[in-house]
Amino acid sequence: MCGVVGYIGSKEAAPILIDGLQRLEYRGYDSAGIAVLCGGKIESSKEVGRLVNLEKMLAIHPIKGTRGIGHTRWATHGAPSQINSHPHLSSDGSISVVHNGIIENYAELREELSTKGHKFISETDTEVVPHLIEQSLKEGAKSPVEAILRTLKRLRGAYALGILFRDEPDAIYCARKGSPLIIGLGEHENFIASDVPAIINRIKKAIYLNDGEVAVLRADSVEICTIEGVAVVPEIKEISFQAEAAECAGFETFMLKEIHEQPRILRAMLEKHVSADGKIDIGSSLSPDYFRKLNRIMIVSCGTAYHAGMYGKLLLENLTGIAVETDLASEFRYRDPKIDPGTLIIPVSQSGETADTLASIRMAKEWGCRICAICNVEGSSVVRESDAVFFTNCGPEIGVASTKAYTAQLMAFALFALYVAGVRGNLTPEQIKSYLTDLQEVPDAVHYVIQKKEEIRAIGEKHHDGPSSLYLGRKFNYPTALEGALKNKEISYQHAEGYAAGEMKHGPIALINEALPVICICTKTADEVYEKMLSNIKEVEARSGRIIAVATEGDTEIAKLAGDIIYVPAVRDEFTPIVNVVGLQLLAYYAARARGTDIDKPRNLAKSVTVE
Repeated sequence: MCGVVGYIGSKEAAPILIDGLQRLEYRGYDSAGIAVLCGGKIESSKEVGRLVNLEKMLAIHPIKGTRGIGHTRWATHGAPSQINSHPHLSSDGSISVVHNGIIENYAELREELSTKGHKFISETDTEVVPHLIEQSLKEGAKSPVEAILRTLKRLRGAYALGILFRDEPDAIYCARKGSPLIIGLGEHENFIASDVPAIINRIKKAIYLNDGEVAVLRADSVEICTIEGVAVVPEIKEISFQAEAAECAGFETFMLKEIHEQPRILRAMLEKHVSADGKIDIGSSLSPDYFRKLNRIMIVSCGTAYHAGMYGKLLLENLTGIAVETDLASEFRYRDPKIDPGTLIIPVSQSGETADTLASIRMAKEWGCRICAICNVEGSSVVRESDAVFFTNCGPEIGVASTKAYTAQLMAFALFALYVAGVRGNLTPEQIKSYLTDLQEVPDAVHYVIQKKEEIRAIGEKHHDGPSSLYLGRKFNYPTALEGALKNKEISYQHAEGYAAGEMKHGPIALINEALPVICICTKTADEVYEKMLSNIKEVEARSGRIIAVATEGDTEIAKLAGDIIYVPAVRDEFTPIVNVVGLQLLAYYAARARGTDIDKPRNLAKSVTVE
């Protein structure tokens, strides 16, 4: 969601803050601002819209100073406006705050502060924070830290805060609860950021703040304490991401670059987790005996990761015989799932900071469940709160619409399912070797699909102008249909629906006419699913729908039905979703480009959904 950056050192802060915010644009935002300590007072500049608007203003009215905080806002409380943009000030202008998250009890705090003479100018929940800190100092707090701690104890909700005091020129402050925040360690300079890519080009080491921690940053030191004021010895982590991983590297967008990275990432996962003698290592601290006794799995996730979880369910049940459920994390929290300490919870998250997924983990832990996460970001909240983690190791994914993280999650589930099937004896070593041999073919198959991007571009441009589209798939590729439709919605803004093909006659068939593109995932299978898909396609043909098929290379039957075909190499049925979805990623990409949308930063969306 919102992006937070901060800097303290000897360099001019404003350019560093702007650079950091640019690197956080993928998170989604509708306004931006910075505050810098300048000549004994706090100077702010805020603008609605893209960062370029703020840059233009700073070019006309520069702000000089070496301590500052910055923010990109994704509107929650109050419409996008200059007044509602961050940073927000206290009544006397001595305290400036940027905030990611939601203060749930802001209305009652605002009313209380108003009775004490505080005047509010914005509609935001954030504005209560600097006013509360100011009031705490008036009521006897002996230091900025004490005032912050008093304030935090009054807040309900989630926050990642960057705080600047006019009268504390040698420090900036930050605090975290429920929203991610890191401290970047430099040479005679330090940083805060809501995500590593913001400062990846400036640091090699970082501290990941835990919930309920407050930090004081000076140019040469960092001090951390809990919300109770107890000093904390921080754990310093080496940054594993490379700076160039957060650059476009000659591609026109990050999304296109990340689509092209998928073969390399999938090969790297196989090399890391499969030994030369065919042994699978999932990097789990859970013992083989734990998996032998396991009889139930619950996968919880959101958005694209939920579609990966649906694939994981199908594969795990097919290969291991374990009962598996999938649930949207946002729904899991508010129902009464019948789970017990014998249930393994698998949360799936690219960022490791998805608020609903984190809340689901915490709820499951209260019931005594073990947690084995699939995640991309080391040091993230999901990682720290799980018993075991299967890392996808994609590097930073900057494009808002997930591509490489999704296929890596599918690969993680494939390896995880084969490992569990092996230790439980559901598959023999020879069978696992056969599966792994076939899985090794997947990266090359993905590369093959990417090489056909010009053919896919032509299809995307041909069908981009319709108001809607329908995606159909069966069995392992039902989640692929959902994910293909989601990609289209996210970046082209064309309405799209993913359906299990067998459900087409139960409603969606009413939509089919000569104007509706129907994307049918119809790769050949070893069972009757392929023939069932052909029957569904014939039903679409009978109603003059525009048929776009994803089909196996060499399939002549499909050519009799489909007006346009995305051919993909033949791979094992269970692994076709990893290959097929790449064609749909490219189809959505080129449809979006033809429609002229902002592909990397689609409207209203955020990369990491850190609030409910």
